Amino acid sequence: MATTAPTGSPLSQPSLTHPPPPRKVTTVKALSESPGLSSIPSIYTFPKQTYHEPVSDTKEPIPTIDFSLLTSSHPGQRSKTIRELGKACRNWGFFMVTNHGVPERMMKAIIEVCREFFELPEEEKRGIGGKHVLDPIRFGTSFNESVDEILCWRDYVKIFQHPEFHSPKKPPSFREIALEYSKRVRLVAREIIRGISESLGLEKDYIDETLNLENGLQLIAANLYPPCPRPELAMGLPPHSDHGLLTLLIQNQIGGLQVQHKGKWVNIDPIPNSFLANIGDHIEILSNGKYKSVLHRAVVNNRDERISIAVPHGPALDAIVSPASKLVENVGNPPAYGAMKYKEYLELQQGTMLNGKSCLERIRNGD
Repeated sequence: MATTAPTGSPLSQPSLTHPPPPRKVTTVKALSESPGLSSIPSIYTFPKQTYHEPVSDTKEPIPTIDFSLLTSSHPGQRSKTIRELGKACRNWGFFMVTNHGVPERMMKAIIEVCREFFELPEEEKRGIGGKHVLDPIRFGTSFNESVDEILCWRDYVKIFQHPEFHSPKKPPSFREIALEYSKRVRLVAREIIRGISESLGLEKDYIDETLNLENGLQLIAANLYPPCPRPELAMGLPPHSDHGLLTLLIQNQIGGLQVQHKGKWVNIDPIPNSFLANIGDHIEILSNGKYKSVLHRAVVNNRDERISIAVPHGPALDAIVSPASKLVENVGNPPAYGAMKYKEYLELQQGTMLNGKSCLERIRNGD
């Protein structure tokens, strides 16, 4: 189903001959530290009816996958865990990962060094990296501040870690901490993706080999959500799904992530020292919709600063992603999604306003 570009995006206004000058957007951190701030600029105010649905009081726990059992040499334990992994992907699209082997000190260190990055002077942060979605280091505010009609209460830095490793020069310890962390997390992600592959009835290494995960994209996306004086009006990030295959997220002790489950928003409170994992759009494509990427959003509060570190893992940039042939061989199960190069999908999703799963809808067949 082709979607119309959101009003205000460059795609929806081809007739403009004099584009407006780029607006000067301050970081949310700087704004939040303004003396006596008691309200927020109107450009940060989201329409209430769209983004502030009530939160479910469900007591249904988010699934938990014990990574040590997924990698167990005991066939019975492993096959049971793969079935649980498949159920988590089918029913939630999100799950906790425990006993993953990444040391707690390493998880704390990456959060702390990202905090130090956000504490750098504004001009130093603004001076690093590029503006294109494929630039290896990008610092910014909101989601895509050049096209967002309403700004998100969020600053971020995105840094490519694989297949080529990149790091900002400051803080000085960032490089060593990020290199160690990203290597360990990538091993966990690839093993989970192997489990997902098997849970779909595919070969263990089908996804890994078909999408060339040896050269797959991995990046660190560090998010800063400062305290907001009017949290009921603002959003850290509006509802969206993730590109790629699998995202592994950690955060400081402050909550704010909500997941859409059974049509309602659910607060997610991660287990300490665990990863919060979610499948991305390209698992939905590859599985031909058997597993679906799930809408999630970040809300803010008026007391505490929240930091989250998301590490998305995707195919190689030049990999063409389409439904697995084994899953569409039956006449009654035609491909629900068109084939598309991962790089092009990334540019499409990251280059426009964040709008639910609109990017995925563009390549859906027959809707």
